[in-house]
Amino acid sequence: MRFDLPDAPPHAEALRGDLRTFLAEAGQGWTPETRARSWMGFDRDFSRQVGARGWIGMTWPAQYGGHERSGLERIVVLEEMLAAGAPVGAHWIGDRQSGPLILRLGTEEQRNRILPGIARGELAFCIGLSEPDAGSDLAALRTRADRTETGWKLNGRKIWTTFAHKSDYMIALVRTSPAPEGGSRHAGLSQFLVDLRLSGISIRPIRDLAGEDSFNEVTFDDVMLRADDLLGQEGAGWAQATSELAFERSGPDRYLSSYPALAAGIDALNAKPQPGAEVVIGRMVARLATLRGMSLSVGGMLERGESPMVEAALVKDAGNVFEQALPEHIRNLIDPSDSPDELRRMLAGLAQLAPTFSLRGGTREILRGIIARDMGLR
Repeated sequence: MRFDLPDAPPHAEALRGDLRTFLAEAGQGWTPETRARSWMGFDRDFSRQVGARGWIGMTWPAQYGGHERSGLERIVVLEEMLAAGAPVGAHWIGDRQSGPLILRLGTEEQRNRILPGIARGELAFCIGLSEPDAGSDLAALRTRADRTETGWKLNGRKIWTTFAHKSDYMIALVRTSPAPEGGSRHAGLSQFLVDLRLSGISIRPIRDLAGEDSFNEVTFDDVMLRADDLLGQEGAGWAQATSELAFERSGPDRYLSSYPALAAGIDALNAKPQPGAEVVIGRMVARLATLRGMSLSVGGMLERGESPMVEAALVKDAGNVFEQALPEHIRNLIDPSDSPDELRRMLAGLAQLAPTFSLRGGTREILRGIIARDMGLR
């Protein structure tokens, strides 16, 4: 297993400068709570501004609304957005994985209908994987799509679907045929492009510890899908869904979720130095630099068309450990009663949000199982 650093993309520094200028202006009204939510903030107006500047769908062909830039240039955009705590949730999932999946496996009609809207920041996506009672065992899902004369009839439930109540579409993994007797339970699963405005869909937000309602339970009750709502190949849904996970698990969002608090903490310590703080900060920055190098390496592999599933799992696992611990390190260095208001509010928000970092995109136990299997330990 190797993590070789790719060369920096051309014009990366100019792009970074443009982003910082844009974010400094766009972020003037963002509260510390907004910045602490990072990519969990949902702001359609902001996403449309980002799309108008060509920073969504950056790697996609121009005929589908893309901009034909490199994946590493896209990482520059992600880093700057996360470092600023920008509310990117309205376009994040569509840009990160739903759009690339449609580009790779969708029909020409699906690409032309969906991708330009994502690139403009106008269409929001959610992911329909988890189900009640199935836990992390996706092969145990019960949601079904049965053939009809004109397409498919969808019944079942999905849970923990981030932004479903605000999204336009879901890519749902469902069962379209029984698993073969004695065969793999992953057989017979398919993916569908589900318009969330269809009749028979009900969405119930689930309020979390922080008082947010970003998670949802989605129920399908005889939802009628068209034949061409099938995404990719019937029965190949498991392979299609797992192929997305390297995109979901390896990006900067897996180690930069707490970064605004680190930057604010360093500013506070510069104003009021604390004994030994430079050692703790130095270690955090060193870990951050290492994680960034690993993430960039996986980005280079994806750019070359490789499938770095295990490397991506390592980035997410190590990144989650880092971003969950970071707020507590800052809190131990700076007395909350003596910290700037912005930092105190940011840390308060992160205290409630940080436990979710190791849940979204695959739990720590699942990731370590993937890594152990690759190492021959299970």
